[in-house]
Amino acid sequence: MTEKPLQTRDPLEETSAFQRALIDWFEADGRDYPWRRTTDPYAILVSELMLQQTRIETVLERRYFERWLERFPDIATLAEASETELLKQWEGLGYYNRARNLQKAARVVIDDHGGVFPDSLEKVHDLPGVGRYTAGAVLSFAYDRPAPLVDGNVARVFSRLFDHRSAIETTASQKQLWAWADDLLPEKGAREYNSALMELGQRHCTRAAPDCLACPVSAFCATRDPEALPRKKPPRETVHVVEHALFAISGGRILLEQESGSRRRGLWRLPLLAEKNAVGLPVLLRTKYAITHHRVDLIVHGATIQEGQVVEPTLLNDHPPRKWVDLESEYPEIAMPSPFRKAVDQVIENENNQIDFKLRP
Repeated sequence: MTEKPLQTRDPLEETSAFQRALIDWFEADGRDYPWRRTTDPYAILVSELMLQQTRIETVLERRYFERWLERFPDIATLAEASETELLKQWEGLGYYNRARNLQKAARVVIDDHGGVFPDSLEKVHDLPGVGRYTAGAVLSFAYDRPAPLVDGNVARVFSRLFDHRSAIETTASQKQLWAWADDLLPEKGAREYNSALMELGQRHCTRAAPDCLACPVSAFCATRDPEALPRKKPPRETVHVVEHALFAISGGRILLEQESGSRRRGLWRLPLLAEKNAVGLPVLLRTKYAITHHRVDLIVHGATIQEGQVVEPTLLNDHPPRKWVDLESEYPEIAMPSPFRKAVDQVIENENNQIDFKLRP
Protein backbone atom coordinates (compact mmCIF):
# COMPACT_ATOMS: atom_id res chain seq x y z
CA MET A 1 0.00 0.00 0.00
CA THR A 2 1.22 3.50 -0.86
CA GLU A 3 2.56 5.52 2.05
CA LYS A 4 -0.11 8.17 2.40
CA PRO A 5 0.03 11.37 4.48
CA LEU A 6 -2.97 12.04 6.70
CA GLN A 7 -5.55 14.56 5.62
CA THR A 8 -5.22 17.78 7.61
CA ARG A 9 -7.23 20.18 5.40
CA ASP A 10 -10.63 20.14 3.68
CA PRO A 11 -10.58 21.29 0.02
CA LEU A 12 -14.19 22.50 0.20
CA GLU A 13 -13.54 24.57 3.34
CA GLU A 14 -10.14 25.87 2.21
CA THR A 15 -10.83 26.09 -1.50
CA SER A 16 -8.50 29.01 -2.20
CA ALA A 17 -5.61 27.23 -0.49
CA PHE A 18 -6.30 24.06 -2.48
CA GLN A 19 -6.37 26.02 -5.74
CA ARG A 20 -3.22 27.90 -4.85
CA ALA A 21 -1.31 24.73 -3.97
CA LEU A 22 -2.19 23.16 -7.30
CA ILE A 23 -1.44 26.25 -9.39
CA ASP A 24 1.87 26.95 -7.61
CA TRP A 25 2.98 23.37 -8.26
CA PHE A 26 1.94 23.57 -11.91
CA GLU A 27 3.63 26.92 -12.53
CA ALA A 28 6.85 25.54 -11.06
CA ASP A 29 6.76 22.02 -12.49
CA GLY A 30 4.11 21.77 -15.26
CA ARG A 31 4.97 19.97 -18.47
CA ASP A 32 5.55 21.92 -21.69
CA TYR A 33 3.15 20.31 -24.15
CA PRO A 34 2.80 21.86 -27.64
CA TRP A 35 -0.93 22.53 -27.17
CA ARG A 36 -0.09 24.57 -24.07
CA ARG A 37 1.83 27.04 -26.23
CA THR A 38 -1.33 28.30 -27.91
CA THR A 39 -4.68 29.81 -26.98
CA ASP A 40 -6.20 29.18 -30.40
CA PRO A 41 -9.53 27.41 -29.67
CA TYR A 42 -9.30 25.41 -32.90
CA ALA A 43 -5.86 24.06 -31.97
CA ILE A 44 -7.08 23.31 -28.44
CA LEU A 45 -10.04 21.37 -29.85
CA VAL A 46 -7.69 19.39 -32.10
CA SER A 47 -5.52 18.44 -29.13
CA GLU A 48 -8.48 17.47 -26.96
CA LEU A 49 -10.03 15.19 -29.56
CA MET A 50 -6.64 13.63 -30.32
CA LEU A 51 -6.05 12.89 -26.65
CA GLN A 52 -9.37 11.12 -26.28
CA GLN A 53 -8.59 7.38 -26.28
CA THR A 54 -4.92 8.10 -27.10
CA ARG A 55 -1.95 8.33 -24.74
CA ILE A 56 -0.13 11.66 -24.53
CA GLU A 57 3.15 9.87 -25.26
CA THR A 58 1.80 8.57 -28.58
CA VAL A 59 0.64 12.01 -29.71
CA LEU A 60 3.96 13.57 -28.70
CA GLU A 61 6.34 10.95 -30.07
CA ARG A 62 4.75 10.88 -33.53
CA ARG A 63 4.02 14.64 -33.69
CA TYR A 64 0.39 14.08 -34.56
CA PHE A 65 -0.68 17.47 -33.21
CA GLU A 66 2.01 19.46 -35.02
CA ARG A 67 1.58 17.56 -38.29
CA TRP A 68 -2.20 18.05 -38.22
CA LEU A 69 -1.81 21.82 -37.80
CA GLU A 70 0.83 21.95 -40.52
CA ARG A 71 -1.64 20.34 -42.93
CA PHE A 72 -4.82 21.98 -41.57
CA PRO A 73 -3.64 25.22 -39.93
CA ASP A 74 -7.10 26.71 -39.51
CA ILE A 75 -10.83 26.01 -39.52
CA ALA A 76 -11.24 26.93 -43.21
CA THR A 77 -8.50 24.56 -44.41
CA LEU A 78 -9.95 21.67 -42.42
CA ALA A 79 -13.50 22.36 -43.58
CA GLU A 80 -12.43 22.08 -47.24
CA ALA A 81 -10.26 18.96 -46.89
CA SER A 82 -11.16 15.71 -48.63
CA GLU A 83 -11.97 12.63 -46.59
CA THR A 84 -8.84 10.94 -47.95
CA GLU A 85 -6.63 13.76 -46.63
CA LEU A 86 -8.51 13.79 -43.34
CA LEU A 87 -8.14 10.08 -42.66
CA LYS A 88 -4.51 9.99 -43.78
CA GLN A 89 -3.53 12.70 -41.29
CA TRP A 90 -5.33 10.81 -38.53
CA GLU A 91 -3.83 7.43 -39.44
CA GLY A 92 -2.49 5.61 -36.39
CA LEU A 93 -4.67 7.42 -33.85
CA GLY A 94 -7.69 5.15 -34.31
CA TYR A 95 -11.31 6.03 -33.55
CA TYR A 96 -11.51 7.84 -36.89
CA ASN A 97 -14.89 9.41 -36.19
CA ARG A 98 -12.95 11.87 -34.04
CA ALA A 99 -11.35 13.24 -37.22
CA ARG A 100 -14.71 13.36 -38.99
CA ASN A 101 -16.22 15.21 -36.03
CA LEU A 102 -13.39 17.74 -36.15
CA GLN A 103 -14.21 18.47 -39.76
CA LYS A 104 -17.94 18.64 -39.01
CA ALA A 105 -17.22 21.11 -36.20
CA ALA A 106 -15.08 23.21 -38.56
CA ARG A 107 -17.90 23.35 -41.08
CA VAL A 108 -20.41 24.38 -38.40
CA VAL A 109 -18.06 27.19 -37.32
CA ILE A 110 -17.87 28.33 -40.97
CA ASP A 111 -21.59 28.00 -41.70
CA ASP A 112 -23.17 29.05 -38.38
CA HIS A 113 -20.57 31.33 -36.78
CA GLY A 114 -19.08 33.13 -39.76
CA GLY A 115 -15.76 31.34 -39.38
CA VAL A 116 -15.23 32.69 -35.84
CA PHE A 117 -14.83 30.02 -33.18
CA PRO A 118 -17.56 30.42 -30.52
CA ASP A 119 -16.54 31.53 -27.04
CA SER A 120 -19.48 30.40 -24.91
CA LEU A 121 -19.71 27.03 -23.17
CA GLU A 122 -23.11 26.29 -24.69
CA LYS A 123 -22.10 27.05 -28.28
CA VAL A 124 -18.86 25.09 -28.05
CA HIS A 125 -20.79 22.19 -26.51
CA ASP A 126 -23.16 22.29 -29.49
CA LEU A 127 -20.35 21.57 -31.97
CA PRO A 128 -20.31 18.01 -33.41
CA GLY A 129 -18.27 15.58 -31.32
CA VAL A 130 -17.85 18.02 -28.43
CA GLY A 131 -19.03 16.75 -25.06
CA ARG A 132 -19.21 18.43 -21.69
CA TYR A 133 -15.56 17.79 -20.85
CA THR A 134 -14.20 18.97 -24.21
CA ALA A 135 -16.31 22.14 -24.12
CA GLY A 136 -14.94 22.96 -20.67
CA ALA A 137 -11.39 22.27 -21.82
CA VAL A 138 -11.71 24.62 -24.81
CA LEU A 139 -13.28 27.39 -22.71
CA SER A 140 -10.66 27.19 -19.97
CA PHE A 141 -7.52 26.54 -22.04
CA ALA A 142 -8.33 28.85 -24.97
CA TYR A 143 -10.25 31.64 -23.24
CA ASP A 144 -9.23 31.20 -19.57
CA ARG A 145 -12.93 31.05 -18.66
CA PRO A 146 -14.03 29.32 -15.43
CA ALA A 147 -15.44 26.11 -16.93
CA PRO A 148 -15.39 22.85 -14.94
CA LEU A 149 -14.09 19.66 -16.51
CA VAL A 150 -13.94 16.01 -15.52
CA ASP A 151 -11.92 13.49 -17.53
CA GLY A 152 -10.50 10.16 -16.39
CA ASN A 153 -7.59 11.78 -14.58
CA VAL A 154 -9.78 14.29 -12.77
CA ALA A 155 -12.30 11.61 -11.81
CA ARG A 156 -9.49 9.58 -10.25
CA VAL A 157 -8.16 12.61 -8.36
CA PHE A 158 -11.59 13.51 -6.97
CA SER A 159 -12.41 9.91 -6.04
CA ARG A 160 -9.32 9.83 -3.84
CA LEU A 161 -9.53 13.42 -2.67
CA PHE A 162 -13.05 12.84 -1.28
CA ASP A 163 -12.71 9.07 -0.65
CA HIS A 164 -15.60 8.42 -3.03
CA ARG A 165 -16.49 4.72 -2.85
CA SER A 166 -19.17 4.33 -5.52
CA ALA A 167 -18.49 3.25 -9.09
CA ILE A 168 -17.64 6.43 -10.98
CA GLU A 169 -19.62 5.51 -14.13
CA THR A 170 -23.00 5.74 -12.39
CA THR A 171 -25.24 8.75 -12.95
CA ALA A 172 -25.07 9.70 -9.28
CA SER A 173 -21.26 9.54 -9.22
CA GLN A 174 -20.94 11.58 -12.41
CA LYS A 175 -23.23 14.22 -10.95
CA GLN A 176 -21.12 14.35 -7.79
CA LEU A 177 -17.80 14.52 -9.64
CA TRP A 178 -19.00 17.44 -11.76
CA ALA A 179 -20.36 19.16 -8.65
CA TRP A 180 -16.93 18.94 -7.02
CA ALA A 181 -15.30 20.22 -10.22
CA ASP A 182 -17.62 23.23 -10.14
CA ASP A 183 -17.19 23.84 -6.40
CA LEU A 184 -13.38 23.83 -6.59
CA LEU A 185 -13.06 25.89 -9.77
CA PRO A 186 -11.47 29.35 -9.36
CA GLU A 187 -13.07 32.41 -10.94
CA LYS A 188 -9.65 33.47 -12.22
CA GLY A 189 -6.79 31.29 -13.40
CA ALA A 190 -8.98 28.48 -14.73
CA ARG A 191 -6.43 27.68 -17.46
CA GLU A 192 -3.64 26.95 -14.99
CA TYR A 193 -5.93 25.31 -12.41
CA ASN A 194 -7.57 22.87 -14.85
CA SER A 195 -4.21 22.07 -16.45
CA ALA A 196 -2.77 21.38 -13.00
CA LEU A 197 -5.70 19.20 -11.97
CA MET A 198 -5.36 17.02 -15.08
CA GLU A 199 -1.59 16.82 -14.86
CA LEU A 200 -1.81 15.80 -11.21
CA GLY A 201 -3.72 12.71 -12.34
CA GLN A 202 -1.23 12.04 -15.13
CA ARG A 203 1.91 12.31 -13.02
CA HIS A 204 1.27 11.79 -9.30
CA CYS A 205 -2.27 10.53 -8.73
CA THR A 206 -1.76 7.73 -11.24
CA ARG A 207 -3.87 4.63 -11.61
CA ALA A 208 -1.34 1.96 -10.63
CA ALA A 209 1.23 3.65 -8.39
CA PRO A 210 0.08 6.97 -6.88
CA ASP A 211 2.99 9.03 -5.59
CA CYS A 212 1.28 10.54 -2.55
CA LEU A 213 4.49 11.81 -0.98
CA ALA A 214 5.15 14.06 -3.97
CA CYS A 215 1.53 15.19 -4.36
CA PRO A 216 1.16 18.97 -3.93
CA VAL A 217 -2.34 18.59 -2.39
CA SER A 218 -1.81 15.46 -0.26
CA ALA A 219 -2.85 17.37 2.87
CA PHE A 220 -6.32 17.84 1.32
CA CYS A 221 -6.81 14.16 0.36
CA ALA A 222 -9.19 12.04 2.45
CA THR A 223 -8.54 8.50 1.24
CA ARG A 224 -6.23 6.12 3.10
CA ASP A 225 -6.02 3.52 0.32
CA PRO A 226 -5.60 5.36 -3.00
CA GLU A 227 -4.87 2.17 -4.96
CA ALA A 228 -8.45 0.99 -4.31
CA LEU A 229 -9.94 4.05 -5.99
CA PRO A 230 -11.64 4.94 -8.20
CA ARG A 231 -14.10 2.08 -8.17
CA LYS A 232 -15.47 1.07 -11.55
CA LYS A 233 -18.00 -1.31 -12.98
CA PRO A 234 -16.56 -4.66 -14.14
CA PRO A 235 -14.84 -4.31 -17.53
CA ARG A 236 -16.40 -5.76 -20.65
CA GLU A 237 -15.42 -9.33 -21.35
CA THR A 238 -12.54 -9.65 -23.80
CA VAL A 239 -13.57 -11.02 -27.19
CA HIS A 240 -10.98 -12.98 -29.18
CA VAL A 241 -11.24 -12.71 -32.98
CA VAL A 242 -9.29 -14.30 -35.84
CA GLU A 243 -8.99 -12.31 -39.08
CA HIS A 244 -7.69 -13.87 -42.30
CA ALA A 245 -6.34 -11.35 -44.80
CA LEU A 246 -5.15 -11.76 -48.38
CA PHE A 247 -1.83 -10.30 -49.54
CA ALA A 248 -1.85 -9.99 -53.32
CA ILE A 249 0.75 -8.06 -55.34
CA SER A 250 1.03 -7.76 -59.12
CA GLY A 251 3.01 -5.36 -61.27
CA GLY A 252 4.05 -3.20 -58.34
CA ARG A 253 0.45 -2.88 -57.12
CA ILE A 254 -1.24 -4.30 -54.02
CA LEU A 255 -4.89 -5.29 -53.74
CA LEU A 256 -6.80 -3.44 -51.01
CA GLU A 257 -10.43 -3.19 -49.96
CA GLN A 258 -12.29 -0.33 -48.30
CA GLU A 259 -13.58 -0.53 -44.74
CA SER A 260 -17.32 -0.10 -44.34
CA GLY A 261 -17.87 -0.34 -40.57
CA SER A 262 -18.49 2.73 -38.45
CA ARG A 263 -15.14 2.52 -36.66
CA ARG A 264 -12.84 2.57 -39.72
CA ARG A 265 -15.19 3.65 -42.48
CA GLY A 266 -13.33 4.94 -45.55
CA LEU A 267 -9.93 3.42 -44.69
CA TRP A 268 -8.25 0.75 -46.82
CA ARG A 269 -6.99 -2.64 -45.66
CA LEU A 270 -5.95 -6.02 -46.99
CA PRO A 271 -9.01 -7.94 -48.22
CA LEU A 272 -10.46 -10.20 -45.53
CA LEU A 273 -11.27 -13.85 -46.15
CA ALA A 274 -13.75 -16.21 -44.60
CA GLU A 275 -11.88 -18.87 -42.63
CA LYS A 276 -13.04 -21.62 -45.01
CA ASN A 277 -11.54 -19.71 -47.97
CA ALA A 278 -8.21 -19.29 -46.18
CA VAL A 279 -7.67 -23.02 -45.74
CA GLY A 280 -4.65 -24.16 -47.75
CA LEU A 281 -3.38 -20.69 -48.59
CA PRO A 282 0.26 -19.99 -47.63
CA VAL A 283 0.70 -18.00 -44.39
CA LEU A 284 3.01 -15.01 -44.77
CA LEU A 285 2.56 -13.41 -41.36
CA ARG A 286 0.87 -13.92 -38.02
CA THR A 287 0.44 -10.91 -35.78
CA LYS A 288 -1.86 -9.56 -33.07
CA TYR A 289 -3.57 -6.28 -32.29
CA ALA A 290 -6.17 -4.93 -29.90
CA ILE A 291 -9.14 -2.67 -30.55
CA THR A 292 -11.52 -1.71 -27.73
CA HIS A 293 -12.27 -4.99 -25.90
CA HIS A 294 -11.34 -7.18 -28.89
CA ARG A 295 -8.06 -9.08 -29.16
CA VAL A 296 -7.40 -9.94 -32.79
CA ASP A 297 -5.14 -12.58 -34.33
CA LEU A 298 -4.38 -11.33 -37.85
CA ILE A 299 -3.21 -14.03 -40.25
CA VAL A 300 -1.95 -12.79 -43.62
CA HIS A 301 -2.14 -15.28 -46.51
CA GLY A 302 -0.43 -15.13 -49.86
CA ALA A 303 -2.36 -15.17 -53.12
CA THR A 304 -1.27 -16.71 -56.40
CA ILE A 305 -1.44 -14.11 -59.17
CA GLN A 306 -1.63 -14.71 -62.92
CA GLU A 307 -1.89 -11.90 -65.45
CA GLY A 308 -2.75 -9.37 -62.77
CA GLN A 309 -5.63 -11.39 -61.33
CA VAL A 310 -6.08 -13.50 -58.20
CA VAL A 311 -6.13 -17.12 -59.38
CA GLU A 312 -9.15 -17.94 -57.24
CA PRO A 313 -11.45 -14.90 -57.61
CA THR A 314 -14.27 -16.70 -55.77
CA LEU A 315 -12.34 -16.04 -52.57
CA LEU A 316 -13.23 -12.37 -52.95
CA ASN A 317 -16.95 -12.50 -53.67
CA ASP A 318 -19.40 -10.43 -51.62
CA HIS A 319 -16.82 -8.05 -50.15
CA PRO A 320 -16.54 -4.24 -49.96
CA PRO A 321 -15.06 -2.18 -52.87
CA ARG A 322 -11.51 -3.11 -53.86
CA LYS A 323 -8.77 -1.62 -55.99
CA TRP A 324 -5.18 -2.21 -57.00
CA VAL A 325 -2.95 0.42 -55.40
CA ASP A 326 0.48 1.37 -56.70
CA LEU A 327 3.01 0.61 -53.96
CA GLU A 328 5.30 3.53 -54.77
CA SER A 329 2.92 6.37 -55.59
CA GLU A 330 -0.42 5.54 -53.91
CA TYR A 331 0.26 3.23 -50.99
CA PRO A 332 2.20 5.76 -48.86
CA GLU A 333 -0.64 8.30 -49.21
CA ILE A 334 -3.66 6.07 -48.68
CA ALA A 335 -5.20 5.88 -45.20
CA MET A 336 -4.97 2.44 -43.55
CA PRO A 337 -5.59 1.10 -40.05
CA SER A 338 -2.25 0.76 -38.28
CA PRO A 339 -2.39 -3.05 -37.85
CA PHE A 340 -2.80 -3.53 -41.60
CA ARG A 341 -0.13 -0.94 -42.49
CA LYS A 342 2.31 -2.72 -40.20
CA ALA A 343 1.36 -6.12 -41.62
CA VAL A 344 1.89 -5.03 -45.24
CA ASP A 345 5.22 -3.39 -44.42
CA GLN A 346 6.36 -6.48 -42.52
CA VAL A 347 5.46 -8.89 -45.33
CA ILE A 348 7.29 -6.72 -47.87
CA GLU A 349 10.32 -6.50 -45.57
CA ASN A 350 10.26 -10.26 -45.10
CA GLU A 351 10.46 -10.66 -48.86
CA ASN A 352 13.71 -8.67 -48.85
CA ASN A 353 12.01 -5.60 -50.27
CA GLN A 354 11.31 -7.34 -53.58
CA ILE A 355 8.10 -5.67 -54.77
CA ASP A 356 7.38 -8.00 -57.68
CA PHE A 357 7.66 -11.55 -56.45
CA LYS A 358 5.73 -14.73 -57.12
CA LEU A 359 4.23 -16.28 -54.03
CA ARG A 360 4.52 -20.04 -53.98
CA PRO A 361 1.26 -21.84 -53.11
